Amino acid sequence: MAVDGCGLVCKYIIILFDCIFAVVGLAFLVSGLWLRFSSSTRPIFSIEELNSSTFVIGVTVLIVLGAVMLIVVTFGDFGACSENRCSLQVFSCLVTLLAGAEILIGVLAYTYRDEVQARVVDFYASLYGLYVTSGGDPALAVVLTFLHQMFHCCGLTGVTPVELVKATCPDPTGFWEHIKMPSCPLEIASVFDTRAIIVLGTFLGTGALLIIVLICSLTLSKAIRATTSSPQYILLNPSTPSSYSQAALSISIPYPLPDEQPVVFTPLTAANIPMAKP
Repeated sequence: MAVDGCGLVCKYIIILFDCIFAVVGLAFLVSGLWLRFSSSTRPIFSIEELNSSTFVIGVTVLIVLGAVMLIVVTFGDFGACSENRCSLQVFSCLVTLLAGAEILIGVLAYTYRDEVQARVVDFYASLYGLYVTSGGDPALAVVLTFLHQMFHCCGLTGVTPVELVKATCPDPTGFWEHIKMPSCPLEIASVFDTRAIIVLGTFLGTGALLIIVLICSLTLSKAIRATTSSPQYILLNPSTPSSYSQAALSISIPYPLPDEQPVVFTPLTAANIPMAKP
């Protein structure tokens, strides 16, 4: 039986959330797979010294998070559209875990932003050193070019004429950049310093949204339970078709208490209706 009132509003909120969550999860999954298998970043995963780097860990988290989000969306959509309490309960558990993880990761990332920044800088320095000692490995050159284009920087010093990785630096955008471009370690640190609060707000906002959806899921589940446990009646009148059998007309009224037994009413038939004597 379809829900109404607050349960119906919560049902549409969950469906709308699932649509948005599906797009975000798919974007995370596609981005992670692209970074994992793209020709510009795939060599990072084949270099043993970089297997535990921040970049590799971040790409793995993107892939896993995207897949988990799509699984959550599947349970949420099925539970809301079909009003299935079991699916909604699984959906609520997964949303609770995601909300806690979002808030925890956001707080930890902001609290330890200096350490995360240092790890990213160390990753770049390791990549830089491997490129120089290998004599300009083409695979590492592709990865350095990708990072230089992303942060618009050039090497450890930024002095273009003497920089050892000059071939991987982006094209200068002005006269001064032919001589000096931003140093990559300083540029990476600047990005972390200026965007740390934005990252924290994103994680906390997503966690708050997940909590709202969790409340809607619990409300909808409660409304479905109330709807399915309410008694149902069949009104009999002289126009009731005679094709209904006695079994079909039997009415079972369930009680919400687990120890109570349902009461079955059997309608009277023409054979056992007492007739008044003249």
